[in-house]
Amino acid sequence: MPSVFLSPSTQEYNPYITGAGSEEYFMNLIADAMEPYLTANTIRFGRNTPEMTAASSIRQGNAGNYDFYLALHSNASTDGSREGFIRGIIAFYYPGSPRGQRAAEFFVDGLKAIYPLPALVRTEPTTTIGEVRRTRAPAVLLELGFHDNPEDAQWIVTHIGAMAESLVLSLT
Repeated sequence: MPSVFLSPSTQEYNPYITGAGSEEYFMNLIADAMEPYLTANTIRFGRNTPEMTAASSIRQGNAGNYDFYLALHSNASTDGSREGFIRGIIAFYYPGSPRGQRAAEFFVDGLKAIYPLPALVRTEPTTTIGEVRRTRAPAVLLELGFHDNPEDAQWIVTHIGAMAESLVLSLT
């Protein structure tokens, strides 16, 4: 039976511009919504908790025998100067991981079908994000839109179920 470690964001300090909640709150809702789909597809899973950090999430994922590590996040403009103007979804993977890259491509294909601006859904290699660099299993960190952009923040809030379904379909 395949297995995945879910690592929804533990960043409660990243509020959504809409005031509806935080990155941690909404990424956990997506992970919650994924669980029935994972179970229905006989995919075993484990996950972090909101009390954890990225480092402790990596340690917990590495301590298990998982086939894949999936980190769920929402993004923000880098320095705040473009806050509210940037949109899109990024699937980060480690450049030395062909399985991570292939999974990132599957996630992007699925998310393009539900995101209102499919041209802004892309993969990107990275060596700086611990949740793809320090995991034993192949990993992808998804930035599922920009929480400092009103349209993206609202899209995330209203598409939790669709994202959960798409992400699990991509995993299968």
